Amino acid sequence: MASTNELKSRTRGDYPYLLEYRTRWADNDMYDHMNNSIYNFLFDSVINTYLIEHCGLDPPTSAQHPLMAHTHSDYFSAISFPKVAELCLRVNKLGKSSVTYEVGLFEKNIDGVKAVGKFVHVFVDRATLRPNIKGMNDALRKGLEKLVVPGISSKL
Repeated sequence: MASTNELKSRTRGDYPYLLEYRTRWADNDMYDHMNNSIYNFLFDSVINTYLIEHCGLDPPTSAQHPLMAHTHSDYFSAISFPKVAELCLRVNKLGKSSVTYEVGLFEKNIDGVKAVGKFVHVFVDRATLRPNIKGMNDALRKGLEKLVVPGISSKL
């Protein structure tokens, strides 16, 4: 597990996948910055966008789909409307049926990570809602392997 100082020093180059998000007026809270619930929405969105576009996931029909097992966020500085967020994604651990993601949220054209989120998904069979004894399917695994950062502990 990375220390707070390690997370604060993250750069876009630490993540193999990037997705832009234009903040909305409704994302701001009464304190004039993006509400913490929106960060979680964005972290979930970048992960699922990647799964759909690069891992063959079709949410309404795929035989396997992810269930959230754990989430955690560290916030370092605020972002607010009308800024553009850059959501950067990597895989820190790839197990038989689970994956640990890390999402770095940056403001476009600004150095320094605003927040880092950790999400753990367990892939389950649609019919039983239990992990498949053989683990995640090949398309999911191959897509997620592309996000594994060299030097990070990973069970392949």
